[in-house]
Order: sequence, then C-alpha cells, then structure tokens
Amino acid sequence: MTVRWGVIGACGIAYRRTIPEGIMRAPNAKLAAVMDVAQERVKEVAKEFGVDKCYFNEEELLKDDSIDAVYIATPTYLHHKQVIMAAENGKHVLCEKPMGMNLKECDEMIAACEKNGVKLGLGYMMRFHAYNKKIKEMISDGDLGQISLARAQLTCWYPPIPGAWRQIQNLGGGGSFIDMGSHCIDLLEYLIGSKVIKVSAFMDTLTHNYKVEDSAVVLLKFENGAQGIVDNNFNVPDLASKNVLEVYGTKGSVRAQGTIGQDSNGTISCYLQPEETGYNAAQVRQVNAGESIINDLKPINMYTSQIQYFSEAIEKNLKPMIDGAEGKRNLAIVLAAYDAAKSGKTNYIKEEYL
Repeated sequence: MTVRWGVIGACGIAYRRTIPEGIMRAPNAKLAAVMDVAQERVKEVAKEFGVDKCYFNEEELLKDDSIDAVYIATPTYLHHKQVIMAAENGKHVLCEKPMGMNLKECDEMIAACEKNGVKLGLGYMMRFHAYNKKIKEMISDGDLGQISLARAQLTCWYPPIPGAWRQIQNLGGGGSFIDMGSHCIDLLEYLIGSKVIKVSAFMDTLTHNYKVEDSAVVLLKFENGAQGIVDNNFNVPDLASKNVLEVYGTKGSVRAQGTIGQDSNGTISCYLQPEETGYNAAQVRQVNAGESIINDLKPINMYTSQIQYFSEAIEKNLKPMIDGAEGKRNLAIVLAAYDAAKSGKTNYIKEEYL
C-alpha cells in the first residue's frame, strides 16, 4: 500500500525537510497535495515537487478523497482545529510538535481521532536518528550502568523577525523552550526509558525584544531516579550552538554531537569504565582518556523514517510510535515547566492529567 499524503502548512519545515526527505523518499508514501495560506509560495512548492493539487485552505484539501493522511506543519495554535477537521474527514494525522496549546485541546484531538478511526502521531523525529538509537541500545544493554544524569541542548540564534509565530505567545505557546525543549524532553524520556515525574525551571527574555523567552534551563526528575537538564536558547550564535547530548551512568558516559537537530549525521564519544575503582582524591582528569569514537554508523534519515513508520502504522493498523497520548504527556511536562519558572517551585507531573 502507498499512503497518499496531503501537507497542511507546506512552506516551512515541510518544504525544507519533511516533503523532500520524508514523503518523497519513503517507499510507502506519495505526495498527493499541498496547502498553505501563502498562495504564490505554495504554488511554487507544488510545482517543485510535481504535485497537481494545490490548496489555499485546509477545508478544501481535507475534502479531497484521494488523500489518506495529512502532515500538519502549521503554527501551534492551529493544530487543534486542523487535527479535528482532518479526523472528521477520515484522514490519518501526523502533527508537528508541540501537540497543542493546552491539555484540553490534546484531549479533544485524541478523542476526535479515536471516534473517527484514524491514527494520530506526533513529529518527534529525533528518535529515528541512528546515533540516538545507538545510545538507546547502549543504555538498554546496561553499558552505562545506572543512569544518573542526562542533558539535551538545542539552541540557535533567532532574532526578532516580523510575523514569526514562534516569537508570539498566543500563536506558538511560548519561545525557545516549547519550540526546542519539547524535542529534548521527548528524546531524553525515549533514551532513558523512564518518565519525567517533576520539573524545575528558569526562563527569561534576556536578549531579544519579543515577549516569549529566549533563554530556558529546565531540570527534570525521572521515575527511575535519574536527573536531567534541558537547555534551550534563542540568543546563542549558531556557530557556538553545539546541541550536545550527554548521558552519564555508573559505568561510563556518552557525549553525542549532531544528533539533536534536523540533520541525520553525528558522532558519539564513549567513556566506559565498567570495573569499579576506588576514590581518586587528586581528581585529575585527562581530557580524552578512555575515549572511543563511534562515527561509522550508517545515517538514517529521520524524516524518511518518520513518514515510513507512520505510513506502515496506517497500512498494518498499528499504534504509531509516538501517538497522541505521548504528545499530550510531552505538553504536560512543558506546561509544568513554564508554571515552575513563574512560581519558582518544583512541579509534579500529575498522572490524573495524562
């Protein structure tokens, strides 16, 4: 079966990544239609990817019987309406993160998809990265021992841009943290294999003159006892933004570069010491002592894999790898972190809300 895809919001991340690297390359997917409110631009997108059907509003695309599934890549405040409309028109939905603006929206999106018998998935594509999967394997196999600390950094330079929805609270739901920290939280929960149970946070607008945060540091406590750090900035130059992933355990650590973000390449530096050693009072460190580098894994295009797996879930009636319940859980953690930053208190992730 080839799943026929429509794209709602085709001129942003969909144009840059998900259409060319995902829908166009996945063996079980076909691009059937594109839609965007930027009419002249979406015409160019349709022409570039050889698509005859080009729409300027979601209603028309969703009434198209030749479409099986839609990828929604619009500003966050539109997700709720568009997911429900897609479900009511019998379309399976892969929605970009964050899932919605609040948990009530998430509940209604999940209910609409269940009622209409369609799949709902979220676009946390970093789980598919070859090096992230390798780190997951190492943790699951016990190579790092008991996990004590993990850190995920996703940072960029994002100056004020007129009309940029990620810089407007009621369009995107926040700033650097909801935009990039959402990915980091999903990735850490996936790697560690444990749920976040409480959060503390510091957030500020230090550099730019928009009203959402450009700086965020969030502390996480996982169910298995591990602790986590997520740091996201819109005010660090791209050349200085290394987007580091680090995991530390009782038998060693891994440090990955290039595995957080939109690219499918990267490297892992491993520092393993499985034998117990005594306390070293001198605390002398040799920077690269015991280092082994993993840089020979075959790259897995995250967007190709994401579309392929979701299309397979449709074809074989499987649960999506990252479904609506996980999307809601992620947003619950994000919102708890925002509340913690405002109150200065640690917030528990209450299971009754999930």
